[in-house]
Amino acid sequence: MGDVLLALSIPVLVFGGGIYAACDCWWRRRHPAPPSPYTHRAARLAEQEMLLLAEQIVDDAHAALGPLYGAPAAPRPGGPPAGLKPEASRSSRSDATPDRGPSRPAAARKR
Repeated sequence: MGDVLLALSIPVLVFGGGIYAACDCWWRRRHPAPPSPYTHRAARLAEQEMLLLAEQIVDDAHAALGPLYGAPAAPRPGGPPAGLKPEASRSSRSDATPDRGPSRPAAARKR
């Protein structure tokens, strides 16, 4: 009789553990723990630190690349845009295709 009770106690313990786990899960869903104030504070501090780092990166980039974004020189009336030489632009076009006119655009592919 002792062996039978020992053999039956194992399924009873497993079943009882399953019932306990189900009830515990149900209880925790119905009564969630309040959020920890330390977690929210840590998240706020991390966010502030990240924003300060981003500001430093943007400030450094602006200081390094700011002169590239300065106002462009005003174009001269009646002349080509600043930076182009009229002689160089004409000679490069005439040297590229001396015998032919402008080429036609390539035909579009049909799918």
